[in-house]
Amino acid sequence: MDADLVALAEAHGVATWYEDWHRKRKDVSAESVVGVLGLLGVDATTPSAVASSLAAARSRDGLGRLPGTLVIRLGTKRALPGAGVITLEDGSELSDLSEIPATVPLGWHRLDVGGQEITLIVVPAELPEPPQTWGWMLQLYALHSAGSWGMGDLGDLRTFVGQAGSPGLILLNPLHAITPTLPVPPSPYAPSSRRFANPLYLRVADTAEYRRADPPLRAKVDALKPAASELIDYTAVWQAKRAALELLWPLAGEVDLTTDPGLLDFARFCALAELYGANWQEWPAEFRRPDSPAVRAFRSDRIAFHVWLQRLIKEQLDAVKVAAGDMPVGIVLDLAVGTDPSGADGWLLQDVLAKGVHIGAPPDAFNQLGQDWGAAAWRPDRLIETGYAAYRDMLRRIFASAGGLRVDHVAGLWRLWWVPPGMGAAGGTYVHYDPEAMLGILALEATRAGAVVIGEDLGTVQKAVTEGLERMNMLGSAVLWFTRDWEDPDGVYYPAAKYPRNALASISTHDLPTAAGFLAGEQVKVRAELGQLAGSVEQERAAAEKDREQLKRLLRDEGLITATSTDEEVVVAMHQFLARTPCRFVTASLYDVLGELDQPNLPGTVDEYPNWRMRIGLSLEQIAGDPRIARIAGILGDRRDSGKERATR
Repeated sequence: MDADLVALAEAHGVATWYEDWHRKRKDVSAESVVGVLGLLGVDATTPSAVASSLAAARSRDGLGRLPGTLVIRLGTKRALPGAGVITLEDGSELSDLSEIPATVPLGWHRLDVGGQEITLIVVPAELPEPPQTWGWMLQLYALHSAGSWGMGDLGDLRTFVGQAGSPGLILLNPLHAITPTLPVPPSPYAPSSRRFANPLYLRVADTAEYRRADPPLRAKVDALKPAASELIDYTAVWQAKRAALELLWPLAGEVDLTTDPGLLDFARFCALAELYGANWQEWPAEFRRPDSPAVRAFRSDRIAFHVWLQRLIKEQLDAVKVAAGDMPVGIVLDLAVGTDPSGADGWLLQDVLAKGVHIGAPPDAFNQLGQDWGAAAWRPDRLIETGYAAYRDMLRRIFASAGGLRVDHVAGLWRLWWVPPGMGAAGGTYVHYDPEAMLGILALEATRAGAVVIGEDLGTVQKAVTEGLERMNMLGSAVLWFTRDWEDPDGVYYPAAKYPRNALASISTHDLPTAAGFLAGEQVKVRAELGQLAGSVEQERAAAEKDREQLKRLLRDEGLITATSTDEEVVVAMHQFLARTPCRFVTASLYDVLGELDQPNLPGTVDEYPNWRMRIGLSLEQIAGDPRIARIAGILGDRRDSGKERATR
């Protein structure tokens, strides 16, 4: 690649090569680099354009001007290029400064140096150490009870909190907002907005309006409850709940539209989507920008309706938070890695998102064409220019209802694989973000909320990711299936004592086989039926059998099973094994405890497998009396503390 193009790419955080899954250098094509630079507003289409853009970048760096945002750790100093004035969050000023003093408090401040005004963010050096506790990983939609309508809801969650065996935390799937049109997509990881919540999780009967309704109106609402179906039908659930809520809407009274401008903007999107369709990029041109005169002049009763829905779901989330108030951590929400570009955040935040970009992953052993996740990406330059306001506001809204946050694909705070429009996933490249800012702001908002942070760092991640999480007292992830010595030819499983201290431990995840499925070889059976195997059926069966025998050998070496143990006893032993690890958080899943064979999601499939649509086999009422729940809660609740200080990452 031309040296000037390489230098230009480096100046804008665009990778020209990366390390592949073999740990070997893989060069990125010049076409991909030029395409990604163009998405950052940098012309690199000709040699003269490259030279001009590179000169502009070097000139900018040589001016001595500050970037649009400065992020510094609490207690550190920073020299300034001239006399500066800091306006603190509380409105007070620090004047005639030659440096940013170490005494500037945590928070979001303004800094003026020589007439250049920028955002100054002071972030914690680390979070407080999380407690040692245990909890449940829960796919909320998969619960069902006599009171829920076709899928698990926040009423079910509040009930589960009371019958879960005194856990310290409950980790949920993402509850991000949908676009309120039909059909409703099933994946919780492709939301319309990460800043607001999904009204499908509302318990209609728990609203104040339902309680105020007279008996005939309640009967009309109750009659809308959808009939039971084998799989979750999100579209039918939304149709039923929307109709019920519209019946109750006249009882809501006047809705204040002035107190939350961000919510008002989201509600405008919802009302416009109901008129013009789910994809804002296909709306009439005058409505494609949220700040356009047509949008600002748009009036509809549906705007107030959607504001009301979000306030209802916030009330129910807060009620769950109160119910979990005695837990050391409480409810942990999940942050998807991105949003649907055609959704609400794609419209409202279009100035800080990369137009047309999808994020994904480069080719690896399992996906040799790479992966295109279809989600939008932040533009790092625009985040800096705008003081990371959109990122901050997203985190604040989520932390307002949570005791913790799991960050899906946490490595994305360091870099994301961008797939330019018109190019396959293999034709992308990495774009780098400022981890001091992304991680620091996450820590700042978590500190203010008194919340913990868990990063999903599974798979091959840069050493900087692991070290960054460790330094900040943010937890990584330790999954039984993956916590192995990959330098060993056989990939042997690590003993409990070698698990990392700063981690959330689990048997599996929503993307991997359940405990019963692993023991039965279900993942091979299903993938073979769908034509999804990388090798022959015989090879995959042999590999799965080897994995099972290695795991059983580990459990025998730990004294947890014998050669004659049943599969149910092996599953119990898996939980006993996790309880022995020094990990700060240890979690169980209903899928594992109740012996479910089917995993919630099968990566690489869309319609071939019922991803995100399968219910737990037992109802919430049946789960309450199931002795397996109490047994596993007892095992994890009585975790041994021995050895917790001897493990290292």
